[in-house]
Amino acid sequence: MTRRTLEHFTARLLLWPLLVAALVAQPQPAGPTPTVAAPAAAPALKPMGTVLFIGNSFLFGSGSAVRFHRAHTVTDLNGGGIGGVPAVFKTFATQAGLDFNVSLETVGGSGLDLHLAQKLHLIGRAWDHVVMQSQSLLNTAQPGNPDLLIRSAKQLAELLHGKNPAVDIRLISTWSRADQVYPAKGHWHGQPIEQMAKDVRAAYDRAAATTPVIRGVIPVGEAWNRAFKTGVADPNPYDGVAFGQVDLWAHDQWHASTYGYYLEALVIFGDLTGLDPRSLGKDERSAFELGLSPAQATALQQVAFDELAAQSPDRKLAPFTPISLGKNG
Repeated sequence: MTRRTLEHFTARLLLWPLLVAALVAQPQPAGPTPTVAAPAAAPALKPMGTVLFIGNSFLFGSGSAVRFHRAHTVTDLNGGGIGGVPAVFKTFATQAGLDFNVSLETVGGSGLDLHLAQKLHLIGRAWDHVVMQSQSLLNTAQPGNPDLLIRSAKQLAELLHGKNPAVDIRLISTWSRADQVYPAKGHWHGQPIEQMAKDVRAAYDRAAATTPVIRGVIPVGEAWNRAFKTGVADPNPYDGVAFGQVDLWAHDQWHASTYGYYLEALVIFGDLTGLDPRSLGKDERSAFELGLSPAQATALQQVAFDELAAQSPDRKLAPFTPISLGKNG
């Protein structure tokens, strides 16, 4: 190859990247514009007004992931960022197509007497629904004595009724505490695990009977008893938890576990709305987010339905088709 030919070849070789770059920079023929699907419209929810939850750690979910679950969906009047059982209830209601404006006012270890004495500036206004529960022992100084519950429930219910005569007020009857039954120091030691819940229910029934503005008692403790009886839950966490059963208590054998609070929320939901908790189904959102298996969720939904049906045989809980909350719901 001559020197002139070599120089000519080299010059063309150096120009080649420039030609390629120029071609790439040329505008390309416009193709069809991709179609972007419009986001699906959120389903319309039925307005249900306000609901206030008053209570303690048995409502705010102490000892479990329920405590801060979906806190953005409810209003914690004490500013603690708690979701708790009220947020699980809110999620159930939304999936049922109901729009409740949910608030909670909870203080650990408290009875209704504390809320009367210290929290009226937060709760003393008109509400559409109020769900409340007192200290798990009924009276910390005198376990099992219902007098303080009866007196404080009456005062609080009548005060709230005075703010809105149409308010729907219900009490939550809580569960047996394993730490009060199995260890020798427990007030209910030596009695069947179901007995404490029965005694607590009797106290709440007296409170409701004494105060006509209280509509009724939500049977959470008795739903726990049913879970034991039907083999869904293990009744004695002190000797281990049987395979295939859930432990309704937290690590302290006092508060509820995620399973226990989930069952509590189901019973409240069915009682307050008149809807069948079984309709929430195996894909229920809070169950998924809290780590319950589909089988565990549906078993607890069945327990809640059966207990509510047993409490009021003439009341038919209505089925519904749940609404999907979507990936960001």
